[in-house]
Amino acid sequence: MSTPYPFTAIVGQDDLRLGLLLNAVSPAVGGVLVRGEKGTAKSTAVRALAALMPEVSVVPGCRFSCDPVSPDPACPDGPHAEAAGVSRAARTVELPVGASEDRLVGALDIERALSEGVKAFEPGLLADAHRGILYVDEVNLLHDHLVDLLLDAAAMGASYVEREGVSVRHAARFLLVGTMNPEEGELRPQLLDRFGLTVEVAASRDTDERVEVVRRRLAYDDDPEGFAARWAEEETALRERIAAARALLPRVVLGDAVLRQIAATCAAFEVDGMRADIVMARTATALAAWAGREEVTADDVRQAALLALPHRRRRNPFDAPGLDEDKLDQTLDEAGPQEGNDDDPDPGPDGGGDGGGGGGVPPQTDGDRTPPQGSEGDDTPSQAPDSAPDAPGRSAGAEQQPVAAAEPFRTKMLSVPGLGEGAAGRRSRARTAYGRTTGSVRPQGALTKLHLSATVQAAAPHQRARGRSGRGLVVRRDDLRQATREGREGNLVLFVVDASGSMAARQRMSAVKGAVLSLLLDAYQRRDKVGLVTFRGKEAEVALPPTSSVDAAASRLESLPTGGRTPLAAGLLKAHDVLRVERLRDPSRRPLLVVVTDGRATGGPEPVALAGRAARLHQAEGTASVVVDCESGYVRLGLAGELARELGGTAVTLDELRADSIAGLVKDVTAAGRAA
Repeated sequence: MSTPYPFTAIVGQDDLRLGLLLNAVSPAVGGVLVRGEKGTAKSTAVRALAALMPEVSVVPGCRFSCDPVSPDPACPDGPHAEAAGVSRAARTVELPVGASEDRLVGALDIERALSEGVKAFEPGLLADAHRGILYVDEVNLLHDHLVDLLLDAAAMGASYVEREGVSVRHAARFLLVGTMNPEEGELRPQLLDRFGLTVEVAASRDTDERVEVVRRRLAYDDDPEGFAARWAEEETALRERIAAARALLPRVVLGDAVLRQIAATCAAFEVDGMRADIVMARTATALAAWAGREEVTADDVRQAALLALPHRRRRNPFDAPGLDEDKLDQTLDEAGPQEGNDDDPDPGPDGGGDGGGGGGVPPQTDGDRTPPQGSEGDDTPSQAPDSAPDAPGRSAGAEQQPVAAAEPFRTKMLSVPGLGEGAAGRRSRARTAYGRTTGSVRPQGALTKLHLSATVQAAAPHQRARGRSGRGLVVRRDDLRQATREGREGNLVLFVVDASGSMAARQRMSAVKGAVLSLLLDAYQRRDKVGLVTFRGKEAEVALPPTSSVDAAASRLESLPTGGRTPLAAGLLKAHDVLRVERLRDPSRRPLLVVVTDGRATGGPEPVALAGRAARLHQAEGTASVVVDCESGYVRLGLAGELARELGGTAVTLDELRADSIAGLVKDVTAAGRAA
């Protein structure tokens, strides 16, 4: 086994280390989500934490890590007789993004279960992670069905495996640690809330600190064992401090005064549910134990809020995580004990300042954090305040400053016709591993979803020839049938947005951006990839290559300037190039082309005819498309409708795009060549 990088040798990243250490002190905190750009020691810190975790005592030979003091009565390897436990290091189990359901929860031998009536169960990663750490790198890219299984296990502390009436249950309590790069997409709100704490990490901009990072990393790569030996003393001291804090934790007092501050803080920041209050209480208690105190202080509550609340305040994927620290301080002051109140805890001579210290982790102060751009307290306008229509005399061809998007709304369902086989999602119909059963086939490889009735029908005619004598059914491998299922897939939604002078009227562009923002929010909820192509002036450009990060698309949309001519053909041709490349990269993910324009085409020779030919390229390839008609005014030319016909798609106005408009206007997007 390779020597892990020492935890105490990590330079900087104070919040990251503190969040991990608090979970080591009190696993009940609920894990930590590490958000940040690539190359910021996220994975290194998580893997280094395992060496600091106290050893666990397990029942000898138990594959499910039962505690010998209180073994799981439902353990598949049980019942366990009284025996002395054996100690081993706490495990860090890594869940790959592309893991199968059977790899996560375990698998039953269906053939033996049917023919022999035995539960031949092979444990999965949840069983391996019991009483240890379950680490998910790139957790935001995890498939939905695996997310659902993680949610169930985290909520119940147990994993259930069921296959056609055969059921196995085992304990699965683990410290959930996830890392993610927000540029690659956001996390489902249900899973986001399951992480007790969240920390934001970024590369240091301090030259000396960056030099030290490189120096230590090179030294480790040259001699991992020697490097680890040089940090052994610090690692031992930190390990002993974790053990001492764990021993102190049951004696820490959470007074009514600080409990009121916790409740007031969660109410003031309007977090959903009560999980935030509970996590804050556990985190504040762990902070006090980490500082060696037996009483929680207001400083502990403040630090707990900075770790436990930012990710619970997001109302949509475009909100930046973060807290207004001035509002936090005001809330704590108002909810804190008044002068003369006997409940006022004495923070001691250190003022609770050691609550974030130890192991090279200093406390968090007002100077350590600044509210992220776009968070509460940031009153710097992100858009030009002028939202009035263009003033008389302003040239429609001149470039104009970006305008703010209108309020987003719930959109109608846009889907790709036919039956796909792409990545699991929530938009278009597809053959998937999960969903309603539609038939059966012979399995190709390992059997994952048994179609019981089809298997019985295949085996029944051969029972006499196979010499069946008892009640059991004689089943052979050739009899097994795999269930085919139909669910929903995620698509590639490519937006082609007209940013020319004809769209430059501020009220119109604000409405257009609001509509695209609404469609982006819908794409986030349906687990789509998104891309953004814009056209204006003389050319088109790919503002955002296809990505799972819809907030990145929203950011590019926000800063989109307008003005110039309308090279509609260039926009459609650029979209054609993007889709051609994406078909090579991911042929199973079907595209949906969304063109946002008033349909005008100007610039160059025969711009309208050229745009028509470009549109027919998409129609010839069967690309599902919809044109969002942005034309306004009493006199309408109907150019967007003509463009939709050239594309072989559907045209819909901005008003018709709303889900609460006239029902039935947009159900499925028609594609060229669709069978009658």
